[in-house]
Amino acid sequence: MKVVIAPDSFKGSLTAREAAVAIVRGVKSAVPLAETSLIPMADGGEGTLQTLVDATGGSTTHVQVKGPLGNQIDAKYGILGDNQTCIIEMASASGLVLVPDGKLNPLVTTTFGTGELIKHALDKGYRKFILAIGGSATNDGGAGMLQALGLRLLDEKGNEVGFGGGCLKDIDCIDLHAFDERIKESSFLIASDVENPLIGPNGASYIFGPQKGASQKDVAFLDDQLTHWADKIEKKIGIKIHDNPGAGAAGGIGGAFQAFFPSKMERGVDVVIHHTQLQEKLADADLVITGEGQVDSQTASGKTPMGVAQTAQYLGVPTIVMAGSVGEGIEVLYEYGVVSVHSIVNRPMNLETAIKQASMLLESSTEQVVRSYFHHHVPKLQGGLV
Repeated sequence: MKVVIAPDSFKGSLTAREAAVAIVRGVKSAVPLAETSLIPMADGGEGTLQTLVDATGGSTTHVQVKGPLGNQIDAKYGILGDNQTCIIEMASASGLVLVPDGKLNPLVTTTFGTGELIKHALDKGYRKFILAIGGSATNDGGAGMLQALGLRLLDEKGNEVGFGGGCLKDIDCIDLHAFDERIKESSFLIASDVENPLIGPNGASYIFGPQKGASQKDVAFLDDQLTHWADKIEKKIGIKIHDNPGAGAAGGIGGAFQAFFPSKMERGVDVVIHHTQLQEKLADADLVITGEGQVDSQTASGKTPMGVAQTAQYLGVPTIVMAGSVGEGIEVLYEYGVVSVHSIVNRPMNLETAIKQASMLLESSTEQVVRSYFHHHVPKLQGGLV
């Protein structure tokens, strides 16, 4: 009997690998002789870099770059096991996790550090890139990233404009003369499940601005800034990104890639599924267990449990989803091969306790779920189910 274990991280408590190990312990407690295959997952957000590096036997490189608030930080990028593909995780250089409590402000946060990571990798000779752009703290339309790569954004007086989504309307001229020529020689796969346009009520500012610290007043202001930025891009290079699906990803950096890079977008979880060879490892499985911190209606939009379930359903393998918490709208998951969804919180407790005990709770809940699931599938033998 083979159980494939393919969870995402339980944010704030467990990495994807730690979650997978806890699930294995639960499976083994219920079915001691079960064969288990661990495949830590991600969906294009934080953790994608390490998942792909681990899955392919790659390596990481550390670089000093500007963080989202302009201060110097230690960031990293990965090289996959083919020694040709560079994986850059935007969260490492421009992520929400890098901004202290009370300092979130998309009017000033910049993607400059993400551009510095790309430049460093170009300097090392890499020309094939995967960009995991989830978890950003920015709303600057990718302007900072482009500046780090030599693009000059000038105001009416010919001075370089400042950083952040609040400075985009200062742009009077886009100067491409020093923009890194090596970008034309490269390929960029953008791992993102976001299909929002750049501007408007479903755009980057209105949908994602509040989680990055924007007030309702800020949201409208930021949307105007991005509109001006898109207008300037269209006037300069003839590419209209205002309403492009995916242009609003990561505070508009998706639009920057569409306009200035030889790039294509792909659902983040599908990129990870490909590089972890999940489909091949599911071929002879009896069950797959996946999960993440919060499972709700948004999970079906391309989060890890959905991607795993779709892959498993294609092969006729049932999926069980474990979650830190279960919200509304999970019913749609049942259409994609999910047998059941379970919260690991098994008694009244506050969030702090749940986070601290997450590993134990995940192990215990998995054991009970697996015991129940396999009760009618295999006989009981001395020492447990097999």
